[in-house]
Amino acid sequence: MFVKDNKLHYVHNYVGAQEFHVESGDTVPEGKSILRYEFEPTGNPDFAKGKGSAGRTQLYIDGKLVGQVDLPVTVPLLIGLGGGLTVGRNPGSPVSQLYGPPFAFTGTIFKVTADVSGQMLQDTEEERQAASKAAMSRQ
Repeated sequence: MFVKDNKLHYVHNYVGAQEFHVESGDTVPEGKSILRYEFEPTGNPDFAKGKGSAGRTQLYIDGKLVGQVDLPVTVPLLIGLGGGLTVGRNPGSPVSQLYGPPFAFTGTIFKVTADVSGQMLQDTEEERQAASKAAMSRQ
Protein backbone atom coordinates (compact mmCIF):
# COMPACT_ATOMS: atom_id res chain seq x y z
CA MET A 1 0.00 0.00 0.00
CA PHE A 2 1.36 3.42 -0.89
CA VAL A 3 0.41 6.99 -1.77
CA LYS A 4 1.37 8.29 -5.21
CA ASP A 5 0.04 11.38 -7.01
CA ASN A 6 -2.25 12.02 -4.00
CA LYS A 7 -4.04 8.69 -4.51
CA LEU A 8 -3.98 5.61 -2.30
CA HIS A 9 -2.72 2.51 -4.11
CA TYR A 10 -2.35 -1.17 -3.40
CA VAL A 11 -0.44 -3.60 -5.60
CA HIS A 12 -0.36 -7.35 -5.15
CA ASN A 13 2.67 -8.73 -6.97
CA TYR A 14 2.03 -12.37 -7.81
CA VAL A 15 5.52 -13.95 -7.86
CA GLY A 16 6.84 -11.29 -10.26
CA ALA A 17 4.64 -12.64 -13.06
CA GLN A 18 1.65 -10.34 -12.70
CA GLU A 19 0.67 -7.19 -10.79
CA PHE A 20 -2.86 -6.58 -9.55
CA HIS A 21 -3.45 -2.88 -8.84
CA VAL A 22 -6.21 -0.85 -7.22
CA GLU A 23 -6.16 2.94 -6.97
CA SER A 24 -8.47 5.10 -4.88
CA GLY A 25 -11.10 7.09 -6.70
CA ASP A 26 -10.65 9.86 -4.12
CA THR A 27 -7.49 11.78 -3.33
CA VAL A 28 -5.83 11.47 0.05
CA PRO A 29 -6.62 14.73 1.82
CA GLU A 30 -3.92 16.92 3.29
CA GLY A 31 -3.45 16.57 7.03
CA LYS A 32 -4.04 13.59 9.26
CA SER A 33 -6.03 10.74 7.70
CA ILE A 34 -6.67 7.09 8.42
CA LEU A 35 -5.68 4.93 5.44
CA ARG A 36 -6.65 1.28 5.44
CA TYR A 37 -6.28 -1.79 3.25
CA GLU A 38 -8.34 -4.94 3.72
CA PHE A 39 -8.21 -8.33 2.07
CA GLU A 40 -11.20 -10.66 2.14
CA PRO A 41 -10.65 -14.21 0.83
CA THR A 42 -13.28 -15.27 -1.70
CA GLY A 43 -11.83 -18.65 -2.65
CA ASN A 44 -9.62 -21.44 -1.41
CA PRO A 45 -5.89 -21.76 -2.03
CA ASP A 46 -4.45 -24.39 -4.36
CA PHE A 47 -1.03 -24.95 -2.81
CA ALA A 48 -0.18 -27.79 -5.21
CA LYS A 49 -0.38 -25.30 -8.10
CA GLY A 50 1.38 -22.50 -6.19
CA LYS A 51 -1.76 -20.40 -5.83
CA GLY A 52 -3.07 -18.67 -2.73
CA SER A 53 -6.66 -17.70 -2.11
CA ALA A 54 -8.57 -15.50 -4.49
CA GLY A 55 -9.91 -12.45 -2.73
CA ARG A 56 -11.22 -8.92 -2.69
CA THR A 57 -8.89 -6.03 -1.87
CA GLN A 58 -10.37 -2.83 -0.50
CA LEU A 59 -8.91 0.63 0.13
CA TYR A 60 -10.37 3.06 2.67
CA ILE A 61 -9.67 6.72 3.40
CA ASP A 62 -11.08 7.94 6.72
CA GLY A 63 -13.46 4.97 6.87
CA LYS A 64 -14.84 5.47 3.34
CA LEU A 65 -14.42 2.72 0.73
CA VAL A 66 -12.51 4.40 -2.12
CA GLY A 67 -11.40 1.46 -4.26
CA GLN A 68 -11.61 -2.29 -4.61
CA VAL A 69 -10.54 -5.03 -6.97
CA ASP A 70 -10.95 -8.79 -7.00
CA LEU A 71 -7.74 -10.81 -7.14
CA PRO A 72 -7.97 -14.13 -8.97
CA VAL A 73 -4.95 -15.45 -7.07
CA THR A 74 -2.52 -14.51 -4.31
CA VAL A 75 0.94 -15.72 -3.30
CA PRO A 76 0.42 -18.88 -1.20
CA LEU A 77 3.32 -18.22 1.15
CA LEU A 78 5.83 -15.58 2.19
CA ILE A 79 8.71 -15.34 -0.26
CA GLY A 80 11.73 -13.13 -0.64
CA LEU A 81 15.00 -12.57 1.13
CA GLY A 82 14.91 -9.89 3.77
CA GLY A 83 11.39 -8.95 2.74
CA GLY A 84 8.49 -8.50 5.07
CA LEU A 85 6.69 -5.44 6.27
CA THR A 86 8.38 -2.09 5.73
CA VAL A 87 6.82 1.25 6.59
CA GLY A 88 7.42 4.58 4.89
CA ARG A 89 9.80 3.35 2.23
CA ASN A 90 10.61 0.35 0.00
CA PRO A 91 14.39 -0.06 0.30
CA GLY A 92 14.72 -3.30 -1.68
CA SER A 93 13.23 -4.44 -4.95
CA PRO A 94 10.03 -2.51 -5.66
CA VAL A 95 6.77 -4.39 -5.26
CA SER A 96 5.41 -2.60 -8.31
CA GLN A 97 6.62 -1.08 -11.56
CA LEU A 98 4.66 2.04 -10.55
CA TYR A 99 7.60 3.34 -8.48
CA GLY A 100 11.33 2.92 -7.93
CA PRO A 101 13.11 2.32 -4.62
CA PRO A 102 13.44 3.63 -2.03
CA PHE A 103 10.16 5.50 -2.73
CA ALA A 104 10.22 7.20 0.67
CA PHE A 105 6.99 8.66 2.03
CA THR A 106 7.47 12.38 2.74
CA GLY A 107 4.57 12.88 5.15
CA THR A 108 4.28 11.89 8.79
CA ILE A 109 3.16 8.40 9.80
CA PHE A 110 1.60 8.47 13.27
CA LYS A 111 0.53 4.85 13.66
CA VAL A 112 0.63 1.57 11.76
CA THR A 113 -1.46 -1.47 12.63
CA ALA A 114 -1.06 -4.81 10.87
CA ASP A 115 -3.90 -7.20 11.69
CA VAL A 116 -3.43 -10.71 10.32
CA SER A 117 -6.22 -12.31 12.37
CA GLY A 118 -8.36 -12.97 9.31
CA GLN A 119 -11.31 -11.15 10.90
CA MET A 120 -12.81 -8.28 8.93
CA LEU A 121 -12.26 -4.97 10.69
CA GLN A 122 -15.08 -2.97 12.15
CA ASP A 123 -14.68 0.80 12.09
CA THR A 124 -13.86 2.02 15.57
CA GLU A 125 -15.40 5.07 17.16
CA GLU A 126 -11.98 6.76 16.79
CA GLU A 127 -12.00 6.11 13.02
CA ARG A 128 -15.58 7.37 12.64
CA GLN A 129 -14.76 10.54 14.57
CA ALA A 130 -11.58 11.12 12.54
CA ALA A 131 -13.47 10.60 9.27
CA SER A 132 -16.19 13.02 10.37
CA LYS A 133 -13.65 15.60 11.51
CA ALA A 134 -11.69 15.26 8.26
CA ALA A 135 -14.86 15.69 6.18
CA MET A 136 -15.87 18.79 8.17
CA SER A 137 -12.42 20.36 7.74
CA ARG A 138 -12.59 19.92 3.94
CA GLN A 139 -15.95 21.76 3.69
